[in-house]
Amino acid sequence: MATSRLIGRLIESLRCLPGVGPKSAQRMAFHLLEHNRDGGRQLAEVLGLAMDKVGNCSECRTLSEETICSLCRNDRRDRSLLCVVETPADVQALEQSTGFQGLYFVLMGHLSPLDGIGPEALGLDLLESRLASGQLKELILATNPTVEGEATAHFVSEMARAHGVRPTRIAHGVPMGGELEYIDGGTLLHAFAGRQEV
Repeated sequence: MATSRLIGRLIESLRCLPGVGPKSAQRMAFHLLEHNRDGGRQLAEVLGLAMDKVGNCSECRTLSEETICSLCRNDRRDRSLLCVVETPADVQALEQSTGFQGLYFVLMGHLSPLDGIGPEALGLDLLESRLASGQLKELILATNPTVEGEATAHFVSEMARAHGVRPTRIAHGVPMGGELEYIDGGTLLHAFAGRQEV
C-alpha cells in the first residue's frame, strides 16, 4: 500500500525520537490516526508549547520554563554542594532516587574531542565562576562511567581543586540485587577498587 505524503512525513517525524525505528514510528502514526486523534492533537499542542517555552536554567542549565529553575530557586537546598551531571535526565533520576539536597550543574554532554565537544560546549566557564564564588565546599561528579564521562570527571575535578573545592565521585560498582558472576569486568574492577570498611 502506498502511504500518503503527509502520513509519510508523520512517520519520518516520529523517527527523530531515540529508539524509534521505521516500524515503531509507523505503528505510532497509525495508532494516533486510527484510534486516538484527540491524543495526537494534545501531543502536538503540548509538544509545540514545550519547544517554544522550555529553555535552560541560567544557573544550572537544566531544562526549565523559567529563567531560574525551581531547584535553584529553592532556599532550602544546600548551596555548598554542587552535583555535576551530563543531562537533565540525570537530574531527574537523582532527584527521584537519592534525597540529595544540594544543587546541580548540567553539562549537556561530556568532553569528546573526536566529536568536537570541548570545555566551552559544556558551559565550563559558567561552572568555573560557580567554583570561584567561594560558596562551594564539595563538587560531586556524577558523570556516566564511560571513557568520555571519566575524562570529563577528571577535567572538572582538576578545576575544582584549583579553586579549593573538594571534588568527589559517585561510587561505581555492583548493583543492588546483582550477582557477581553476571557483572561485567569493568564494573567489578571499579567495585573492588572502591571497597569500603564495614
